[in-house]
Amino acid sequence: MKRHKILNDPVYGFITIPSELIFSIIDHPYFQRLRRIKQLGLTDYVYPGALHTRFHHAIGAMHLMSITLDNLRHKGIEISEEEYEAGLIAILLHDIGHGPFSHALEFSILQNIPHEALSLLVIQRLNIELNNKLDLSIKIFKGEYERKFFNQLVSSQLDIDRLDYLQRDCFFTGVSEGAIGADRIIKMMDIKDDRLVIEEKGIYSIENFLSARRLMYWQVYLHKTTVSAEKMMISLINRAKYLIQNGQNLIATDELSYFLKGNFTLSDFKNNEASLENFLSLDDFDIWGAIKLWKNSEDYVLKNLSRMFLDRNLFKINLRNEEFSQAEIEDEKSKLLKKLQIPEKDLPYFFNHGVLSNHAYLNTEQIFILTKKGNIIDVALAADLPNIKAMSKIVKKHYICHAKNLTL
Repeated sequence: MKRHKILNDPVYGFITIPSELIFSIIDHPYFQRLRRIKQLGLTDYVYPGALHTRFHHAIGAMHLMSITLDNLRHKGIEISEEEYEAGLIAILLHDIGHGPFSHALEFSILQNIPHEALSLLVIQRLNIELNNKLDLSIKIFKGEYERKFFNQLVSSQLDIDRLDYLQRDCFFTGVSEGAIGADRIIKMMDIKDDRLVIEEKGIYSIENFLSARRLMYWQVYLHKTTVSAEKMMISLINRAKYLIQNGQNLIATDELSYFLKGNFTLSDFKNNEASLENFLSLDDFDIWGAIKLWKNSEDYVLKNLSRMFLDRNLFKINLRNEEFSQAEIEDEKSKLLKKLQIPEKDLPYFFNHGVLSNHAYLNTEQIFILTKKGNIIDVALAADLPNIKAMSKIVKKHYICHAKNLTL
């Protein structure tokens, strides 16, 4: 590049795009699509400011990765220019496989296909277009590169992805409890025996990080209104798929229609180029455009769900610590059928129940502390940090949610 390109980010300020290759990736239509996918899906129904996108997050994560690698170099860790650029590209593209509304439709438009698997397919496709310049980034992304700490920076319990999204989501939602000391955490990072470790003096920053993440899950990511909206969206898409696959004609974009007509698995994306190409043209606007059209549908289920979204008439949700008994669930169903006056076969579109789980720290994916004596220990074993041990416990909350009323 004749000169470095600079972006002004609301969280970090000016961010420099460091190379021609990275600029060409950001400029690619596959990456630009992330501008049209909100980072937090339907969370703006709760926090109106949560309108930031996957594009924002990817750029921010790349910026934090550059700061992290610079810091590691400063501590004497040898990182070549090729590794440096590959690490930035791996984190830049880690979420490129997300579909509309991020996680909300991962298991409805698609058939249990995690976005990480699609991200890998997209990176591999980009690699072909870019004359195999992403080979090392793919190895890092897949965890196949011999220097394992690179993959840990991309995907682990203390990765750059989490450091950015916690700060960014906290900023845009206004939930101050999610604030973390990302700068200090990065400064405390080091490499020991090819593993990512945190210097002992940074241990309280890690405790704060885990606590903030736990709070953000309950207050933002698993907020009961967000859960309600996501269940409604899944019902909407499932109804549209049912109607189209049973011969009804629904107006939608070509890309959305493509996925409503079939049930796709990961092998379909691997073996059929059209599947991935259509997916890479699909974004939030396909769904919203369809909702505005479907609000006048002759099908009362699709019509009601569409109008509910447009008017923010969300499902009522009851969240509690105790599991709902089968008798309670059946009683709620019976009351709702009587109230809504609908056929029992349509009840699943307007009634949901299930469980939400939250854990701040998984012992299976450890965060390691480098003691002053040079030993490496699991952060949960630190003698004076019982809070982290408590956060290892999985907390569950049970819910029932249902429509308040219908227009038949």
